[in-house]
Amino acid sequence: MVILTLSNPREKIWGAVLALLPEGLSLCGVELASFDDLLSMVKEGEPVSPAVLFFPMHRIERLELDLPDGNLPSLSQRFTNRTGLDPVAVLLRPPAQGSSPEAQP
Repeated sequence: MVILTLSNPREKIWGAVLALLPEGLSLCGVELASFDDLLSMVKEGEPVSPAVLFFPMHRIERLELDLPDGNLPSLSQRFTNRTGLDPVAVLLRPPAQGSSPEAQP
């Protein structure tokens, strides 16, 4: 799990790295501003569908591991403490059957 800081426009993304290539980074995650909303949705048992995103290298300003800082828990630890679930398992879970837009009437 990582926290990605982007430039132009400035954004922060929390998620699981899918691929790191010379061209850019692919990850499955959410904007940091939506982290608490994600926690609430998962805790309530609502379906979540984190975005699979690609960012070209020229936008990547900083990539850091989601680690605790002294007494402050990491975002992953906060996720687990609030939901009782592993964030990697939730973010990389395949979509549920019938949840795709094509399956909707």
